[in-house]
Amino acid sequence: MPSRPRHIVVILADDLGYGDMGWNNPDSRIPTPHLDRLAAEGMHFTDAHAGSSLCTPSRYNLLTGRYAWRSRLKKDIVWEWDGPLIEPDRPTLATLLRGQGYRTACIGKWHLGWDWPTHDGTHPNDELPFGVPVRDVRQQFGLNRIDLTSPLGGGPLACGFETYFGVDVPNFPPYGWIEDDHLVGAFTVLKPDSMYGRAGWMTPGWTLEGMIPELTRRAVTFLTDSAEPGFLYFPLTSPHSPIVPNAPFLGRSGAGRYGDFVCEVDWVVGRIVDALERAGVRDDTLLLFTSDNGPEVRTPDDQGAYDRARQYAHFSMGPLRGVKCDAWEGGHRVPMLASWPGVIAAGSRCDRLVGLGDLMATCAEAVGAEMPPGAAEDSESMLPLLRGAARGARDFAIHHSAQGKFVVRRGDWVLIDAPTGDERGETDWFKAHRGYLPHDLPGELYNLRDDLAERRNLHAERPDIVAELAAILQREKR
Repeated sequence: MPSRPRHIVVILADDLGYGDMGWNNPDSRIPTPHLDRLAAEGMHFTDAHAGSSLCTPSRYNLLTGRYAWRSRLKKDIVWEWDGPLIEPDRPTLATLLRGQGYRTACIGKWHLGWDWPTHDGTHPNDELPFGVPVRDVRQQFGLNRIDLTSPLGGGPLACGFETYFGVDVPNFPPYGWIEDDHLVGAFTVLKPDSMYGRAGWMTPGWTLEGMIPELTRRAVTFLTDSAEPGFLYFPLTSPHSPIVPNAPFLGRSGAGRYGDFVCEVDWVVGRIVDALERAGVRDDTLLLFTSDNGPEVRTPDDQGAYDRARQYAHFSMGPLRGVKCDAWEGGHRVPMLASWPGVIAAGSRCDRLVGLGDLMATCAEAVGAEMPPGAAEDSESMLPLLRGAARGARDFAIHHSAQGKFVVRRGDWVLIDAPTGDERGETDWFKAHRGYLPHDLPGELYNLRDDLAERRNLHAERPDIVAELAAILQREKR
């Protein structure tokens, strides 16, 4: 058994649903042969959760081992031109592993804020309220006030990564590449109206379709150009909108362009595994694949999870209720695979409760590192589970919706501390299809062992369980 992994690779898909993978949904209409192989060679998780049902807070949780609602972001996301969410000097997964001799790289979508330079030297959040959309105000600020020629602060390099290449958010300006702490090239043209995304400056010739191929090429290079131990955090821009599958993947799925884009995600995983094998380090690599939240309900360029289910009989949420942003399971329960040959048994399955924030404690134990004082207070090591233990360290978890609803999970029980888990408008068709009925209770309580689809609200019938879970929430919020 390897004493510690030579490489640690985390591939984070964006808006990929629990039911988009065949191991969670036998009726999936999306072929994913590379992910299926990874599942066959490693462990798949049936009860893995993002720290939130939305992108920014989930990324904060993954990299810090801390729930984002403990930070200054109490709901929603970091918008364009917002400052960093990860606090200065906050220990991260990257700082932990860099301190253990790992090269550290982030390649892909950051979406955790930057200290954007301005022409007058002020900080954007001196004027723009942090975490508040104010779309038109932000658009004008970006067009007229942001200095796209000066170095950026507060990004991945300030969080322990030695190198970075990627984009902030694919549908936010500026449209072009960021490398380390600077924008690449001249941003001299405006994004055409025909291109998906908010208005802003763009590098001439830059395309949305070019993102995944170039990010993958960079990731492969990082894994193959040095024999030194490496940590690669690879947050993809897909299958988040804009839905831009490249030509070789068009028509591969039975779930429309979104399904084809998921096929391209699968290709990415295949390229990474192939690179590790060619470098001769596949058996020495801890590789984890997961998603930041549930599937999107609708965007200007995609029909979304509900209409896709109706048209193609492909349910991106699988057997779960809810989508991205929701407090229901489909908002935050995510697909997850882990592979580490010689440590993780091939074809194994884990049904224990785990979270993306557990990765920090897991990696610390895997490499023999001491957790810094006060760091990763919400992280529990999954290493015993990866090695085949029947039980893990996590006793409960707290989930969080886009608009700040709290969810408490312990054992089979889950409490939604709000009258409904809905935030994106569950459709009448889906309610009828799944048999969901309205209620007038102040919260929702479900037994997931008996009712994974969250149909029968037991909030009134089990006040004892409500009180137990509510007490956990109140203790943790203090």
